[in-house]
Amino acid sequence: MKEQYYKSIRKNVLMSMILIPVIPFILSLGTGYYSFTSSLENSTISSMKRIMEDHSQMIDSFLAERMNDLEFILNTYSYEQVSSPDTLSGIFKNLQAGSEAFVDIGVFNDSGSHVAYHGPYSLKWKVYREEDWFIKVMKKGYYISDIFLGYRQVPHFIIAVKKHKGSSSWILRATIDTQMFTDIVEKVRIGKTGEAYLLNMEGILQTNLRSGKKLMEKTTDPVRYPDSENEIKTFIDKDINGEEYLFATAWLKDKEWVLVIRQEKADAFKTLSFVFNLIVFISMTGFILIICSAFYITERIINHMKQMDFEKEELGQHLIRAQRLAELGEMAAGFAHEINNPLQIIRSEQALIEMNLSEFKESGTLTPSESLSEIDDSMSQIKLQIDRCASITQAILKFGRQSEPKLQDVDLRSFIPQIIDMVAKKASVNGIDIIQDISLATPPVHGDPGHIQQVLLNLFNNAMDAIAEKHGSSGGRLYVESGPKDNKYTEIIVKDNGCGISPENLKKIFSPFFTTKPVGKGTGLGLSVCHGIIDNMGGVMQADSEPGKGTIFSINLPVSRK
Repeated sequence: MKEQYYKSIRKNVLMSMILIPVIPFILSLGTGYYSFTSSLENSTISSMKRIMEDHSQMIDSFLAERMNDLEFILNTYSYEQVSSPDTLSGIFKNLQAGSEAFVDIGVFNDSGSHVAYHGPYSLKWKVYREEDWFIKVMKKGYYISDIFLGYRQVPHFIIAVKKHKGSSSWILRATIDTQMFTDIVEKVRIGKTGEAYLLNMEGILQTNLRSGKKLMEKTTDPVRYPDSENEIKTFIDKDINGEEYLFATAWLKDKEWVLVIRQEKADAFKTLSFVFNLIVFISMTGFILIICSAFYITERIINHMKQMDFEKEELGQHLIRAQRLAELGEMAAGFAHEINNPLQIIRSEQALIEMNLSEFKESGTLTPSESLSEIDDSMSQIKLQIDRCASITQAILKFGRQSEPKLQDVDLRSFIPQIIDMVAKKASVNGIDIIQDISLATPPVHGDPGHIQQVLLNLFNNAMDAIAEKHGSSGGRLYVESGPKDNKYTEIIVKDNGCGISPENLKKIFSPFFTTKPVGKGTGLGLSVCHGIIDNMGGVMQADSEPGKGTIFSINLPVSRK
């Protein structure tokens, strides 16, 4: 029944010990993880946007500088001058001195004829009137083309600018080194998987990809174009292989090209992955610690409850036993009172018989004889036993009487030997020598002699029990000493060579109902009551013991000042 009760308590305590810390623990971890991941995602995306902004500005600046180079030539030289092969060759050298991105340069009239050319291909006098780039530059005044093959059948792109000359116009065109331009676009380095590339409006690659795609191939990435010219769009999507990427896109070249930067999501948010694993580790460790602590503390609580219940039960048994002893004491006092009355009658009758015998002897009615002597001895024995019975009944009545303490000065020099005489017979029977060392300088104390007697008798009896347990019927020693101490106290020492007390029990010997004696041999109240008596007298009672060697009780009582 009790085990079921403890099982139920253990279950409730264990659940409380686990759930109470686990709920706030999970909430804390969840809140912290959400805040950290949100902050990290925002930080990563902001970093991607900054890189995109810087890189797009760099590419725009590169293209703008190359166009400015051509416009400078356009405004510095005349059509006739740049049409001269030597002059065009010199111009090209100067351009390459400024930037090695230029591959060739050519001059076109407004009919689309290639009137002058400096470069590695044979393009002079080719007609471009129907070419898309020529139409647009004639219409717009400048143009940066997409990658195309052209007459040279090599992927390339050109920058062309137009100048009016009267009613006619002419065009200066340069080809940009595609590989150099690709290197500039690919210059982005973000983590291990970050890369950048250019697309035109049809999704055709304008630069190579480090991951494998080549110029003029159509991209397979799920690119989302920005809604406005200045917007940088970011998103997470899967490529054709199902791999998740973080993308950023921005417009270039008057919304004709899109710069794309992408990075694998796992690489972009690798710190997030580390934090997730760390939180999982912390969570598992925390759960294990909480569960282990809950089991440990629960077991301690249950064991403590069991100990408390056991002590409570023991206390109840001691109280019942004490109540029985109290009732027995009252019964003994009642018996003593009832016995005392007929004893007084017996004493009176014995005195009357003695008086009559004396008169018969004096009158000569009874002559001395052996029978008369035996009668005299019998009468003496009757008187002795009546006195003994009276003494016993008086002692019982005195012990059981609940009277107020009668305080007075007690001269321990004579009082202690009287108490020793009361146990001398018991000590002799058990082969115990009582060694007294009562100093003549022992100061008197102020207290109830009955209480002091109770304390000393208790100590003497306990000492003799301990001695008998170790030595049997011979070899016991009981030392009783007294004397002054520090001019303020009278010290009484009771020392024996008995079995001693273990350190664990020594801590509890003054506790009520604590006893090392077998059941029925002690109430566990003796030393507790003695300690209370000495404490009420303003004194101190202490014990020191060593198992197997004996025990020393010391009592220090204030010296009487009256």
